Amino acid sequence: MAIGPSEAEPFWTDFLRGLVRRGLKGVKLVISDAHEGIKAAVARVLGTSWQRCRVHFQRSALAHAGENSRRVVAAFAQNDHVSAKKQWRQVADQMRGKLPKLATLMDDAEEDVFAYMTLPQQHRAKLHSTNPIERLNGEIKHRTDVVGIFPNEKAITRLVGAILMEQNEECAVQRSRYMTL
Repeated sequence: MAIGPSEAEPFWTDFLRGLVRRGLKGVKLVISDAHEGIKAAVARVLGTSWQRCRVHFQRSALAHAGENSRRVVAAFAQNDHVSAKKQWRQVADQMRGKLPKLATLMDDAEEDVFAYMTLPQQHRAKLHSTNPIERLNGEIKHRTDVVGIFPNEKAITRLVGAILMEQNEECAVQRSRYMTL
């Protein structure tokens, strides 16, 4: 956990370097919202793949698609990497004339949206979005909103740290793990 002024690349670079100094290794994939800062920091510090949250991307794409949304959604419905990329290209090319912004968005995001598909299929349903971290962030927001204004950063660290420790303990004792090794 770290407190920073923004989600810019310098913050994420420092944060990830700190994790590496503490022993983080073997990262196969980092999943986040589309913050260029974290994407660049992941490449620089961890040298691994970055997955753009597919759910957030789909919302962005649908906002551009309007009534053509069914074809855009179809681009997410494939089970294997080759079929997914083929469907993605077809949809992007179909949209190019009518919705050039959507086609460009799809062109730019293709590799980032499908990075998770290079990993084992049994894990893919858990890897394509940031939903678990979004739930955790929602819990943190809920509890920090109750406090309102914190007197200092140490107070924030104590409360958020306690929430994170509680979440970690819950995950450690769960019978059904979020994802198996």
